[in-house]
Order: sequence, then structure tokens, then C-alpha cells
Amino acid sequence: MLQRCLDLLAPALERPDGTAAGGPCPVVVDCTLGLGGHSEALLTRFPAARLVALDRDREALRLSGERLAPFGDRATLVHAVYDELPEVLGELGIPAVQGVLFDLGVSSMQLDEAGRGFAYAQDAPLDMRMDQTTGASAAEVLNTYPAGELVRILRAYGEEKQAKRIVAAIVRERGREPFTGSARLVELIREALPQAAKRTGGNPAKRTFQALRIEVNGELTALERAVPAAVKALAVGGRIAVLSYHSLEDRLVKQVLAQGAATTAPPGLPVVPERYQPRLKLLTRGAELPSEEEVARNRRAAPARLRGAERIREDVR
Repeated sequence: MLQRCLDLLAPALERPDGTAAGGPCPVVVDCTLGLGGHSEALLTRFPAARLVALDRDREALRLSGERLAPFGDRATLVHAVYDELPEVLGELGIPAVQGVLFDLGVSSMQLDEAGRGFAYAQDAPLDMRMDQTTGASAAEVLNTYPAGELVRILRAYGEEKQAKRIVAAIVRERGREPFTGSARLVELIREALPQAAKRTGGNPAKRTFQALRIEVNGELTALERAVPAAVKALAVGGRIAVLSYHSLEDRLVKQVLAQGAATTAPPGLPVVPERYQPRLKLLTRGAELPSEEEVARNRRAAPARLRGAERIREDVR
């Protein structure tokens, strides 16, 4: 869905006359740099734009830095979580931006690198930290969290209906030997689930792995701060595009954008004052889905959901 993201952002980053909305040098923020594919496409499609790209993964920053080196000082790469966007822009002296892109979830590099422990299809150390220099690993979460907290995490972040069964098995097994690798956890989940639960929804471990990853990286907590901060950073005419990969992310993005596109006026006012007018205009009807052709080319794109909005009004106090 990269091309669709570029098309959504294009009116904010380049007008028909070749000038940028909001000034001669538009700024676009890639909040999830990864290996730099989206950033490279942004810099190529919009040659007048300056890029600010964020990632918490130092290895991703190193590799994408090599990829984006030909663009020189047009690209500024920052080691930061996306909810730190206001601080990053403040330090760079950027008061407002013309475009923001989020590509949420786990990058292909993290999924494909066995030692990171994100994928349940291969045995690996249970790490799952996007920034391996800080925070508790997935193994530490499994081995130290109280049972009730693990149940909450699996239900809230994995939408796992069998959370109690799985956690009971985890607690029993960690008492015998602490968890270190992903294969043991996957096998335990398979054994803990009833047959009916294993016949639907793909790999039975995927919801538990999703929940652990979200907990380890504080993903939803960061996203709750990041999307409103990104909207606030947009100049009038600026645009935001967000790719989500599970319902929890998409629901949060939908709420923030819908709130921005709604009037906040008390009911019954004959004329709505400017301070109550919507700040955003939605650019997608609901969430846009990848085409069948794209899914055929890249199965990882199948759960993607794209939402976009344009800033149409400054905040008025």
C-alpha cells in the first residue's frame, strides 16, 4: 500500500505548480523508519521535501542510514519512539510539518532476524524488544509477571479468548524451568488450547506473541500519545497516513482521526463558533484494504488497514 500512502500525502507535499503546501521546503515525518523503504520512496517522489525519520531500533537506523545516504542532508534519522515526535521536532527547530506517515507493527527485518524472537515460526530467544538496549524482554515478562497480569495482557493486547488456559500452563511450566526460547512457548500454547480453538485463526500462538510484543514495547501506550501529537504537528493543509496491522491499532487511529473530524460544539447552537469546528478532514472512507494483487505479492500486507486525514484548521483556544 506504499503507493496509496504516497498518493494520500502528495497534495500536502507537492502542489501542481511544483511548490509545497506551507512553504518551499516541506517536511515529512516517517515515524516508523524500519529499513527505510517508505522513507526512500518519500524522498524520491517528493524531491523538494526534507525527511525526519524515527525508529527505536538502532540496527534499523544503521541499515536505513546506509540506504538513505545518497539523499544527503535531506534525511535526518533520529533514535526515538514515535510518541517522542514533539520533542524531536522541537530539538530540530521545526514548528510544523506537512506530512506524517506511520507504518505500525513489526518491520520485516525484525521478523526475519531469528535472534529477535518476534516470529513464532522459528525457535529464537524470547526477546521481542524493538530497542534491545532497554526494557524487559518477553522472557522476563513470561517468567516474572503475576498470573493475573499475564491474563490481562493476553486478553487486552492479543484478544485471546483462551488466556486463562494459556497462562495456567505458562505458570506451571515456568516453575519447572524459566522460559528462554520461542519454540517451547509455541508448543505449550498448542498443548494448552482445546482442539476447536486450534482449528481456526491460523497459528494458535500468534495472539500470545502479539500480546507479548505490545507489552514489551509499550506499543499501544506510545501510539495513544503519538497519533494526537502527529495531528497537532501538522500545518494546515498537512496530511497524515497510518497503516495499522491489527484491530487494536486501527481502532485507536480511527478514534483519534474521527474526533479531529467532528465538531465539538454543544448541541443546539444556531451557529458553530470556529473553536468548535473540525480540525481534520478524513481522506479515506473507513479503513482502506490492500488489493488482492498486493496480498499475492506480499502476504504480510494482508492485515493492513490504511487511514488518512488532512489538517484543515488550526487549534483555536
